[in-house]
Amino acid sequence: MVLRLLGRRVISLVPLVLGIILFVFTVMQFSKTDPAVAVFADAPVSADQLEQFRQEHGLNDPFFIKYFVFVGLVIQGQLGKSLATGESVVNMISTALPLTLQLTFLGLIIALSAAFILGTVSAIYRDRWPDQLIRIITLLGVAAPSFWIALLLVQWLAIDNPIFPSSRYINPGDSFSGWLQSMTLPALSLAFPIAAQMTRIIRTSMVEELDRDYVRTARGGGLHPVVVVGRNVLRNALINPLNVLGLRVGYLMGGAVVIEQMFNLPGMGQVMIEGVKNNEPAIVQGAVLTIALGFVVINLIVDILSMIANPKLRSHTA
Repeated sequence: MVLRLLGRRVISLVPLVLGIILFVFTVMQFSKTDPAVAVFADAPVSADQLEQFRQEHGLNDPFFIKYFVFVGLVIQGQLGKSLATGESVVNMISTALPLTLQLTFLGLIIALSAAFILGTVSAIYRDRWPDQLIRIITLLGVAAPSFWIALLLVQWLAIDNPIFPSSRYINPGDSFSGWLQSMTLPALSLAFPIAAQMTRIIRTSMVEELDRDYVRTARGGGLHPVVVVGRNVLRNALINPLNVLGLRVGYLMGGAVVIEQMFNLPGMGQVMIEGVKNNEPAIVQGAVLTIALGFVVINLIVDILSMIANPKLRSHTA
């Protein structure tokens, strides 16, 4: 059953990857930056030298020739090279991606921990003051974008009260505490909106479960509310939030690219920005393709977890 799901998803990756590459290629055509001019910058080169550079690197080839050349590279496990430095795009991504993944998963851990606690408390104390207070906080979180929260955190915790750095990355291999300190503000900026959204979803799902007959029967039978919630309600109530989680992780990865720029972190965001500024399609395509594939893989994992948690879903898939 799981293998069948994996097979379907792997097959669906083919048109998805081709579509992503075609989309990025099309968007890059609207750039007004000449890659040859961007590579030489202010260097004294003649028009003939620029034209020779374009010919050597296939920049004058028709749109679909360039598209299929890049697709051929992807099939071989390559993503091309930077026109400016000649560095392999695969090497650039393999250097930047770990930081983006660190930021994404740290933000995810913070968001899920906060959402689980707040959503559960809000459902148990439904319509009382803890629920009302959490509702106000989560509504603020849903309305506030990550970059705005990042600006507030930098102002409060990096400038007014210099507790955390605003633009420094420390490798966890050098100092774990230093790494945690350098990633705290970016991770909190990412986590706050996701935590607010997931809190509302968990709260709604738990309220529905708490109103079911089996919960009233268990309570009427003398079971302690903590036992009822912990043993039965949570397992059933977390199925719907788990389905939503895959989409939210995709949002986290996309948001991480923006947040990295604000905190000057050398992740996928910097790679993409440099690629767009210099109109280097190979870099932009490689970065977008990597993030899109990451999104698909995460959703596949979430689908498998949903099937494990929900027997009804297993019977429908079989």
